Amino acid sequence: MLEDIYGKIDAYGDAMKDLQSKLTAIPALGPENDGVGEKEKADFLEKWMADQIGFDTVEHYDAPDDRVPAGIRPNIVATVKGASSERKIWVMGHIDVVPPGDLEKWNTNPWEVVEKDGKLYGRGTEDNQHGIVTPLFALKAIKESGAQLPYDTSVVFVSAEETGSEHGIGYLLENSDLFGKDDYIIVPDAGEPDGGMIEVAEKSIYWLKIETTGKQCHASTPAAGVNAHFAGAHLITRLDKLHELFPRVDEVFDPPISTFQSTKKEANVPNVNTIPGDDVFYLDMRVLPGIDLAEIDAGIRKICDGAEKEFNVKITLSAAQKEEAAPATPVDAPVVKALAAAIKDVYKIEAKPMGIGGGTVAAFFRRAGFPAVVWSKIDDLCHQPNEYTTVENMIGDAKVFANLFMQEG
Repeated sequence: MLEDIYGKIDAYGDAMKDLQSKLTAIPALGPENDGVGEKEKADFLEKWMADQIGFDTVEHYDAPDDRVPAGIRPNIVATVKGASSERKIWVMGHIDVVPPGDLEKWNTNPWEVVEKDGKLYGRGTEDNQHGIVTPLFALKAIKESGAQLPYDTSVVFVSAEETGSEHGIGYLLENSDLFGKDDYIIVPDAGEPDGGMIEVAEKSIYWLKIETTGKQCHASTPAAGVNAHFAGAHLITRLDKLHELFPRVDEVFDPPISTFQSTKKEANVPNVNTIPGDDVFYLDMRVLPGIDLAEIDAGIRKICDGAEKEFNVKITLSAAQKEEAAPATPVDAPVVKALAAAIKDVYKIEAKPMGIGGGTVAAFFRRAGFPAVVWSKIDDLCHQPNEYTTVENMIGDAKVFANLFMQEG
C-alpha cells in the first residue's frame, strides 16, 4: 500500500508547484509588518483543501484582531478521520510570511514563484509553505489510494507565527482542548539539508542590554572623566568567563554548551576627540535547559560588580528578551521513534533527535505539556532573499508524512 501511495506522490510535482505558486502570490503579512493579515491566503487554502482532499471536519479558532481589515487572524484545523481516535497525529504549519526585505537583493519577484534547476524561488516557499504543501499531498495520496488512516490525522494552519504567535498557536492552545498527551505533533518549520535532524529541544534565549555609565570629557584630558567605552570593552572580555561558570554539556545540542556572545554595539559619541560617558552593548545567550536564568543573572552581576569597582563606573542590566527553555521532548518519545522510522524508510538515513539554540513554535506545545518535534528536509533559507524550496524535497517529505500517517501501533 505504501508503494502505491509513494507512486502517487511522485506524480504530484506539478501540482505541488502550482499550489506553491498560488500561495506565494498572496502575501500574508501581519500588521506588525504593515500587512493585512492572513485571511485571503487562508480562504484560498481552505477552498483548495476542500476541492483536492475533502477533510471530514474543518474547524476555525480565529483570533480577534482589529488591526487587520478582516478583524480576525485565521487558525484552521482540518481532520481526516482514521480507524481510531485513541491517538491523533497533528502537523502544524503557519500561513504568514515575513516581508521580502531589500528587493535589490532578490533575483526574482519575491511574490511570484520562479523555478530554476528544481528550486522554487519566492517568499514563503520554504518558510512555511513547504510545511503546508507536504502534509497536504501526503493526505491527498492516501485518500486517492483508498487506504484508511490508522488514526485521526489533522493539519493545523495558524497565523502570526512570524510575529510572536499570540494570534496563532498561542491563541489556539489557550482556547481549545484539541491536543492529547499521547498525540503525535510535528512542526515542519525547521530542518537540515540532509533531513537528519529531529529537533526535540531548545535552549533558553536571553538577550541582555548592558549599559555602562562613566563621565564624558575631552579626549585630551582623560583624567577629567571616566571612559565608559574602555570599561565596557573590558567587561565584554570578562563576560566570556560565563562559559567557565556554566560548563554543563548536553550532547543533544550543537554546540553542546551554553553560549554567551557579545553582539550589538550602540553608538556612543559622534566625534573622535570625546571620551564617552555612556556605552551600550548586548549579550546574546543561549542557555541549556536545566540552568536557571536567575543563576545566570547572579553570575553576570558579580562580574559587573567587579568591573564597576575597578573602573569607577555604573553598570545597568536590562533584558531585551528573556525566555526560559521549554521542557524538552524526550529523545525516546513515541513521536520521535515513529518519525525516525519514516525518515529512514524514505531517505535511507538515521535521523537523530537534537536540540537547537534558536526558537520554534514547538515550544508552545512543550510548555503546555505536549511532546512536539520539529522536522523538515530543507536548505534552511528562511527570511533570506532568494528563498527557495525544492521539488525533490517536497516530494520526499510528503512521503515521510505519508509513512508516518500510515504507521500502526
